[in-house]
Amino acid sequence: MSHFPFDAVLFDCDGVLVDSEPITNRVLSQMLGEQGWRITPEETMRIFTGKAVRDELPLIEERTGKRLTDDWILEFRARRNAALDSELNEIPGAPAAAKRLHEQLDGRIAVASGADRKKVELQLAKVDLADTFAGRVFSGQEMPRSKPFPDVYLEAARALGVDPARCAVIEDTVTGATAGVAAGATVFGYSPDALGHSAADALRAVGVAHVFTNMDDLFGLLRDWQPARA
Repeated sequence: MSHFPFDAVLFDCDGVLVDSEPITNRVLSQMLGEQGWRITPEETMRIFTGKAVRDELPLIEERTGKRLTDDWILEFRARRNAALDSELNEIPGAPAAAKRLHEQLDGRIAVASGADRKKVELQLAKVDLADTFAGRVFSGQEMPRSKPFPDVYLEAARALGVDPARCAVIEDTVTGATAGVAAGATVFGYSPDALGHSAADALRAVGVAHVFTNMDDLFGLLRDWQPARA
């Protein structure tokens, strides 16, 4: 433990622990289409990934010409959660990495997500991570400001009793990585090869210390990390 470079590891959820974004954005594109905004799932991925739909209501209302109610958000979450419950898969290697880090760090790991708590907890349960992160799930929607502001990461570090500067943050989006960097953490960007170089370059541009492509490599990457490599 004394030789491990970080005192805690803070994970984003969507796209880091679970492969939820294609499912969520398919549901979102369907519901936006019902409101008159014809948009493909690929386009919704580009626009909305890493962002809370609630925070993007002004854009949605501009494109649809309709004022969307709280009931619409509730319907979106219900349809999204039903799809996630039936289709969700883990990011390969992520649950094993989280469990190994949990053991290494005596439980000082957390999820710090921009999503609503119900979604996060549903997803963790689906990939057998509910116990691993029990009592250490933080939602940006319960903070004064969500990502790209650092609030959720600062709160997670505070709850774990760890200096944010001694935390590793695992993120896959520019929005989330910006939040982790602003918190003062060392941010590691997960960017599978399928996403191409542009995604990795975008992560580096906002201050990510290192980009990796395979969750099987995460534990060794953190264990062997030397700041001079950043």
